[in-house]
Amino acid sequence: MEILGATLRVCVDDLETAVPFYERLAGGRALRFERGGVSVAAIGCFLLMSGPESELEVLRKVAATIAVKDVEETGRVLTELGARVIAGPVATPGGRNLIALHPDGSVYEYADRAG
Repeated sequence: MEILGATLRVCVDDLETAVPFYERLAGGRALRFERGGVSVAAIGCFLLMSGPESELEVLRKVAATIAVKDVEETGRVLTELGARVIAGPVATPGGRNLIALHPDGSVYEYADRAG
């Protein structure tokens, strides 16, 4: 399993207000998309999310998004180490992802760029 980096997940009340700040901070333009009623802007290492509180409540439980080379392999390694895959792997706009509950109770999203 190869970890390529991590993305910080930030829930915001107003995406339009937050995006310019994070674009300046990260020195790049936002990549925007919608997922399950939530508006998302990916900017550098930040993933901004805004939407209905019922959706954000679930998203806040995920500590971070970890980029990996291969989600399938990651799922196998996590399971071998005692983690539990609670969702996925599923296709996303940028690849595939899964959500795992670590033995310590932490929840992380793992994502790859594979098609």
